[in-house]
Amino acid sequence: MRIRPIQTGAVQVHERQRRGEGRGLGRSVRTLLDRTWTKPLPIYTWLIEHPEGLIVVDTGETARTAERNYFPRWHPFYRYAVRLHVRPDQEIGPQLRALGITPEDVRHVVLTHLHTDHAGGLHHFPHSEILVSEVEFRTARGWMGKLRGYLPHQWPRWFAPRFIEFGHAPLGPFPVTYPVTRAGDVHVVPTPGHTSGHCSVVALDGDRTIFLAGDTSYSEELLRVGALDGVCAMGGGESAARDSIERVLALARTRDLVYLPSHDPDSASRLLRRHPLPLRAEPAARPAASRRHRLGAQGNRHQAAKGARGHQ
Repeated sequence: MRIRPIQTGAVQVHERQRRGEGRGLGRSVRTLLDRTWTKPLPIYTWLIEHPEGLIVVDTGETARTAERNYFPRWHPFYRYAVRLHVRPDQEIGPQLRALGITPEDVRHVVLTHLHTDHAGGLHHFPHSEILVSEVEFRTARGWMGKLRGYLPHQWPRWFAPRFIEFGHAPLGPFPVTYPVTRAGDVHVVPTPGHTSGHCSVVALDGDRTIFLAGDTSYSEELLRVGALDGVCAMGGGESAARDSIERVLALARTRDLVYLPSHDPDSASRLLRRHPLPLRAEPAARPAASRRHRLGAQGNRHQAAKGARGHQ
């Protein structure tokens, strides 16, 4: 198995979207009204070259976002809270071809969720099996989907994904999974929070567990400190987001887990180095007794022996 990052342009959002403040609706309002922009963040997709066939995780963004009427102009998020930078040659289709791969060669496309920067390249994969959470799909459809920030009117007409059927063997703290491969080395796990049906992909690659996290968090550091993003309150909910983060951290304490969010500038280099989250629990070393403690213990035993002889 080989995993490659493919960056489909960059995105800027408000800083409070990366790390939110407040609760409920107030959290979302603060995110929208924030005036501090992030630096351009990568929009990563992932290519898994597997003996059973090629797997793409997320399809990235499309260059069509530069078109005047691509986004609904009435939606405040697209008017005030996101900036996208995508050239046509940065879309996933041309990038796969540059690697000597055609989109028709891809067997499975797994979508962590249906926000445009993860599903904008769907049109490149009319011949692939596309996997998505049923909860995510139903949440993203129609006018309510548009209100929530999805762009269902931009999906290809042929888009009819296969729903991920969770309920298979657990993976550590994740009680349900979906195996993508017959070998059982690539799984989908539910990580709701950023959206209601958000998922992540877990690849068991030798001595490393590669966790393709989508938007479970915006960076490894934000995961480590348990920071929730600024849109989860209107997505899957703060409680679900917190639970997902805790499950990822729990998994990382039991194995060498390489955590790769889609918008972390360090994700590609971390994958190259196969650098795991520094959380693996080590067996606790038995503390060495100090000389004073040992002598004290010996003295206590001596006094006890004397006392015992005195009572004989």
